[in-house]
Amino acid sequence: MRTSSKFAAPATEPTTTPEPDLRPGRLAGIFAGRRTKWLAAMFWVAVLVLATPLAGMVTDVEENREAFLPDSADSTRVEQLLPQFRTTDEIPAVVVYSRDGGLTAADRAGIEADRARLGSYVPNGRIGEALPSEDGQALLLVVPLEYDDEGLTDTVVALREEVSASATGGLEVNVGGPAGSLLDSVEVFDDLDSTLLLFTAGVVALLLLLTYRSPVLWLVPLFTVAVASQVAGAVVYLLARYAGLPVDGQSGGLLTVLVFGVGTDYALLLVARYREELHRYGDRHVAMAEALRRSGLTLAASAATVVLGLLCLLLADVNATRSLGAVGAIGIVAAFLLMVTLLPALLVILGRWVFWPAIPRHGTPVPVERSIWGRIGNAVARRPRSVWAGAALVLTGLAVAASGLTVGLSQPEMFRDAPESVLAQADLAAHYPAGESAPTEVAIRAAAAPAAAAAIGATPGVSRVGPPLPSADEALAKLTVVLDDAPDSAAAEATVQRLRTTLAEVPGAAALVGGSTGLTLDLQEASATDRAVIVPLVLVVVLLVLVVLLRAVVAPLVLLATVVLSYFAALGAATVLLEWGWGIGAVDHSAPLIGFVFLVALGVDYNIFLMTRVQEEVRRHGHRAGVLRGLATTGGVITSAGVVLAATFAVLASLPLVSLIGIGVLVGVGVLLDAFVVRSLVVPALALDLGRRTWWPSRLAP
Repeated sequence: MRTSSKFAAPATEPTTTPEPDLRPGRLAGIFAGRRTKWLAAMFWVAVLVLATPLAGMVTDVEENREAFLPDSADSTRVEQLLPQFRTTDEIPAVVVYSRDGGLTAADRAGIEADRARLGSYVPNGRIGEALPSEDGQALLLVVPLEYDDEGLTDTVVALREEVSASATGGLEVNVGGPAGSLLDSVEVFDDLDSTLLLFTAGVVALLLLLTYRSPVLWLVPLFTVAVASQVAGAVVYLLARYAGLPVDGQSGGLLTVLVFGVGTDYALLLVARYREELHRYGDRHVAMAEALRRSGLTLAASAATVVLGLLCLLLADVNATRSLGAVGAIGIVAAFLLMVTLLPALLVILGRWVFWPAIPRHGTPVPVERSIWGRIGNAVARRPRSVWAGAALVLTGLAVAASGLTVGLSQPEMFRDAPESVLAQADLAAHYPAGESAPTEVAIRAAAAPAAAAAIGATPGVSRVGPPLPSADEALAKLTVVLDDAPDSAAAEATVQRLRTTLAEVPGAAALVGGSTGLTLDLQEASATDRAVIVPLVLVVVLLVLVVLLRAVVAPLVLLATVVLSYFAALGAATVLLEWGWGIGAVDHSAPLIGFVFLVALGVDYNIFLMTRVQEEVRRHGHRAGVLRGLATTGGVITSAGVVLAATFAVLASLPLVSLIGIGVLVGVGVLLDAFVVRSLVVPALALDLGRRTWWPSRLAP
């Protein structure tokens, strides 16, 4: 096969290369030194011993209440005022009894006995009368539990066990309301971190085995990334415990996925470069120092891109999103540090035999063009414009499907399998004004309470308004409003919007409308604001990183455009997959923004891996040959990295939480598109089509 016209470079690297400069103190050689490698390994082993018990306590500092919003939101301000209207901090559990065809006398007697027994769960020992439904098929008990972070969930568990004895002879009994919902959410997150750690480690171990096909080598990056995970967990725990770092179940769970996925990607890149250098240098210490010198900047730029992208989330109004920004950045820094310190030390300590059976021998050639990616590069080079235009057309077609995406989950849609609180909500919706389980709460100035109550009662969608409850200083009043519709429904949200508009016109009211429906509305507004602020900021940050790294303008703009197109294509593909594969028709409010930050930052990662190597080869062999050599030498490792990262995020798709399933599918699909389409076809084709103009205004440009 003639290749000189397509690939103006030899098929193999030279077998001898001048020794690199390893002056004392040179950063690239520190962790590969003959003595310092042992110090690095011992240091991280000591850190691991200290970090492991702390990392196991991250769940102790996770806060999974619906405290997602800034202090300026109406629902947050109402929540802050509620203690003024009560002597204890209460959260209601709603027990719903129902029987098709109507409750029997025996049912009613048993429910009355339950009411008497459940008095032991409430502060004053008394529970209000059971509220019958108009159809005679249900009774409802509201049990006002005392909110206690330490014991509330145990109380709800005991309450459910207490009333379950009544569920006989066809009587349906479910415990829901805010207390039941809180318990179900906590139980979902309780084992989330350990489950994710086990599944993610298993997926990474399997893929490393398949990638290296070595009985030993796969253990080294797996051990290193596991250490990184423990270190990150320990840092997160300490900052949450002593510095007020917000952590919730979502950010805690995604921390594991990020560290394992991104850390393994960095390991794959470094090991691949080390393997190359072992062909060129007889001394493995020198080979590792050269591998670190040549790939260290790439890894640092990659980590900086992801960290800076995640730190942009600190500007979010939604606390859960802000939490992920800080926690995720800690994880990426930990992954980077371990991969450029502990991993090189371990590999050099173990020696060449760790690659057995495919041990890289000094003086043997490094395959370049003969790889499958060399052949793909030659195919792309024949008609680059047709390749990138065709791929862009396919990605655009996928992006169109994103128009069918619904953002925002109702309570029943949050779980794959409906927990008891969702079943209770369904019973309420079937037999009562559905708002009974989570009434809307209105805080208002006491003098305006009568006028406000009248205005609320006349608002369409309102079932009833409770009597005003004065605050301790009698300056404020609280009105409890039961809506006709379920609190997490679109109809209820429309009613709350009408209430806010109506009450704004009541003179001197200064009304605040909160409750769970108000929280949902405020969350929608805050999420939209976050997207409007953070998306352009992330694009600017990533662009600046690329400009500094590549010392060019055209290439960074091209790379950023391809990643954005890839994101929208992933959003469309995820919409289709979620609907067909999981029967999920909506994603959480946070998913589009979190997915965008992950995919732009991680997608640019792969382009950084590719284009820094391309730039290196262009300096040696010219533009066309440099692009093709860059693709040929990085193709295998980047593809492997993409598969590993996509697989780690795919672990989220096995969880019971729809919010995490959505993020897992979106990021997993997006990473695969970046690795197999954007980086493999679109970027090389664009670079070949643009020619040396790709590097404008650097010295590589014409």
